[in-house]
Amino acid sequence: AYGDVFYERVRPGAFKESLEKRITIGELSIAPDGYLTLYFDDDDMFYGHSIEITADINGEISGKYGKYTFSGKEQKEMTKKEKVDAVLTLLLEEYGPTKCYLEHENPWQLLIATMLSAQCTDARVNIVTKDLFQKYTSVRAFAEAELAELEQDIHSTGFYHNKAKNIIACCRKLLHEYDGEVPSDIDALTGLAGVGRKTANVVRGHCFGIPSVVVDTHVKRVSNLLGLTTNQDPVKIEFDLMKIVPQEKWTDINTQMIAHGRKVCIARRPKCAECVLFPYCTGGQKLQKEKQKT
Repeated sequence: AYGDVFYERVRPGAFKESLEKRITIGELSIAPDGYLTLYFDDDDMFYGHSIEITADINGEISGKYGKYTFSGKEQKEMTKKEKVDAVLTLLLEEYGPTKCYLEHENPWQLLIATMLSAQCTDARVNIVTKDLFQKYTSVRAFAEAELAELEQDIHSTGFYHNKAKNIIACCRKLLHEYDGEVPSDIDALTGLAGVGRKTANVVRGHCFGIPSVVVDTHVKRVSNLLGLTTNQDPVKIEFDLMKIVPQEKWTDINTQMIAHGRKVCIARRPKCAECVLFPYCTGGQKLQKEKQKT
């Protein structure tokens, strides 16, 4: 068999393209569409050669490309469970166990910090809350805050009018209906002003140890590219991930995907060449193929 050679640079001295179903011949991958990929340990590369491949009934493969010879076995298509297990393992190795990026000392601080994080970076929120939580030291202090003053205090987080109004209303309800304590129940949390499922699940997962899936812009993008969901609605994505990710991993996968989205899978300039998830990322593979055609 012969095929065209397809190159994609992913690391110095290496070429790689991975698909859900492929044949691996030592350092060679053959995609179902006939594209071939070679790995090289040095810069002595060959262009324009045909690749000779032979295979027997048992799936034993051998091939030759220039001075290189290869051998291996056919790889079967992964199940979704195998894919999820592989992704979870790699995320854990790359980013470690769960970590909350919003600095807080108690549930009400995390609740307010998460409300402030809407359309704002965690780094900016942490700068703002450092002084904010020294000025307003309790739920009551926020409940009794002057709107205009609180707006000024959180101005740099953006959308400060709505955020300040919701924080005051939220804390008043906490004070009057929950004795100033943050509830752990999802319905009670989402019944607070300015609190949606994302904010509620952040608090439930990090403050109460309740397994929860948080879908922010990074989790939405990464999970879609990996083919773990086809939905764009955050609530639908949340339930899609809950079906395929083990419950004990729900909180971990949130912060790990967020870290991956910030560091590697950047929205407008994804670093597919550096991505440990690329072998399982159908969306990333499609993007790289399109780049090669243009």
